[in-house]
Amino acid sequence: MDITSFLIYCMIATFTPGPTNIVILSTAHNFGAKKAMKYTYGATIGFGLLLVISAMLNTMLITIIPKILIVMQIVGSMYMFYLAYQIYKTDTSNPTVDQSATLISGFLMQFINPKVILFTMTVIPSFIMPYYNAIPAVTISIIAITLIGFSAFTTWVLFGTIFKEFLQKHNKIVNVMMTLFLAYAAIMIWM
Repeated sequence: MDITSFLIYCMIATFTPGPTNIVILSTAHNFGAKKAMKYTYGATIGFGLLLVISAMLNTMLITIIPKILIVMQIVGSMYMFYLAYQIYKTDTSNPTVDQSATLISGFLMQFINPKVILFTMTVIPSFIMPYYNAIPAVTISIIAITLIGFSAFTTWVLFGTIFKEFLQKHNKIVNVMMTLFLAYAAIMIWM
């Protein structure tokens, strides 16, 4: 296995903006790192579970991918537009009202996030399975990929926390930009 290509693929797929990372940034910006970390823990658990499912059901998924992708596109796009709307209408003057960034919502987001699903469906069969079929090797790979994902999520929490003052100073612009990025991601699913 080409470790360098594997790591580059994992880093690009997990650290670049996507629905989960945008929600994490928005949550850190609007409600603080503690709330964002709850969402991050859920997202990490969901991410790891998707990797396990991909490893276990690799051959079966290949035969039904077209059906899964259509459903994923519809549900994922609708949910991403909903999240975009939630980010747009966020009122930071009353931060205790928001209950959308929970451990459960972070977990569930992974199962409808097209970026995560496509990544988990490609990383295992492309980089792991051709070289390692033994359960311990696949398990170690899944743990390593999950830790990379957690590092990416945590980076977005840190970014939102470090730049909180700047982000709050330009709150409406930041929320509009994050809304547009998330809406763009939802539209790109269909391209």
